[in-house]
Amino acid sequence: MHKLMHKLMITAALTLATGAALGQTLRIGLQDDLGTLDPHRSSQFVERIVFASLCDTLIDITPDLKFTPKLATSWTTSADGKTLTLKLRQDVKFHDGEAFNAAAVKANLDRARTLPVSLRKAELASVDHVDVIDNYTVALALKNPDAAMLATLSDRAGMMLAPNTLANDAGVASHPVCSGPYKFVERVQNDRVVLEKFAGYWNTAAYPIQKVVYMPIPDSTVRLANLRSGALDMIERTSPSDVASVRNDAGLRLVTTSGLGYFGLTYNVNHGSAATGPWQDKRVREALSLVIDREAIDQVIGAGIFPPAAQALPPTSPYFDKTIGVPKRNVDQARALLKAAGHSSGVDIEMTFGNNTIDSQLAQMIQAMAAEANIRIKLRPTDYAAALDAARKGNFQLMAIAWSGRVDPDGNLHDFVTCKGAMNYGGYCDPKVDSLLDEARTKTDTTARKALYDAALKLLVDEQPINYVFYQPWPFTVSKKVSGFTPYPDGLIRLRDMNVKG
Repeated sequence: MHKLMHKLMITAALTLATGAALGQTLRIGLQDDLGTLDPHRSSQFVERIVFASLCDTLIDITPDLKFTPKLATSWTTSADGKTLTLKLRQDVKFHDGEAFNAAAVKANLDRARTLPVSLRKAELASVDHVDVIDNYTVALALKNPDAAMLATLSDRAGMMLAPNTLANDAGVASHPVCSGPYKFVERVQNDRVVLEKFAGYWNTAAYPIQKVVYMPIPDSTVRLANLRSGALDMIERTSPSDVASVRNDAGLRLVTTSGLGYFGLTYNVNHGSAATGPWQDKRVREALSLVIDREAIDQVIGAGIFPPAAQALPPTSPYFDKTIGVPKRNVDQARALLKAAGHSSGVDIEMTFGNNTIDSQLAQMIQAMAAEANIRIKLRPTDYAAALDAARKGNFQLMAIAWSGRVDPDGNLHDFVTCKGAMNYGGYCDPKVDSLLDEARTKTDTTARKALYDAALKLLVDEQPINYVFYQPWPFTVSKKVSGFTPYPDGLIRLRDMNVKG
């Protein structure tokens, strides 16, 4: 209760200090704190929520997952599929007054492809070079056709930063200058990120909200209490256990949509000294998968909105493999696998996970299930940004990670399971998987592409570098003072046409 009251007082003071002077303020409760504000180094979902208002992308998506113009007004692909040409908006400025043009696009894409610590390299690996055709036309010359490129440019790789700021990497991470409807004001770690309306935005009339305050509150109970008290206006990732009470609250509105991503357990099989352990044997990984009762997790923690998963692609994807069934819990078979792997007395493994309400509940439930097969899980709760930092360094044995998902199947697979994938935290490497997923990027025909994904998914089911647990939904709770909010399957909060009364 002390933490709750402290957070409420901070929020109230912030609202008085910033809201009164600048009018309409929208306050959004986030599940996690942000690690960075640099789109090229970003790996967290909550960062993408902030970027959605701060940094326009070249291409956007619609709620039904169609690609739509944003900073690029149109695009064409050459007959051989190896040149993607973008026509750009001509009335755009960055928050520092710089003009947006083809040179700016080239500067951003080149940085995303070459920055040593960029997490966008794998997404843009097919780009050989970027050509400025004229001031408002840019061409991406590809090494080979890339069916995922439009999806890539609709996310962090397609977010545009002011060119004059790109030389200062630390500056980009702490004070990004973009071209979105809102500009950066301040960030106080573990407390808030504040944006204010950019008067020079090309479509400013569609954004009546004057100021946005994003507040990381990992405890879902505290997050909801802040919303009910009026200290917040909306929250993302409402706890499933709160869904019934939210639906019965006359002042709140539950807004949900199916997501594109998943919650999974990633094993460290080949990433530094922490990779040494019994989980090197795929039979141990399969045993842990078999002790997880996904249906029980859906009902007990998910309140029926955590559909069980066994692969990286959701059932809504045309590339979903219907032949891969969700494994039923089988403790006896799990014990038999451990015995066959030479671990009759069981195994020990440490699980790192984000220290928020849902992930903590999931970790404890999985720990209890695993214990029945003598899989002894030691829990390591960690701030989510710190957990991802540990993942990047290989400082983990088993990592519980939720992935928000992407429109194109490549975004749920390639970076996580190819040998040099930017988010292949466990170091899993199978040249056959690499070959299939690399080839799938080059196919534009859905049938041919699906055959490649089916083959890759079956290899991954056999190897189990990641145990997929459930598909990620997006439950938002919004004050009835807020209007105009439309949920998207990518889970991002787009502020266009949103309003706050009072």
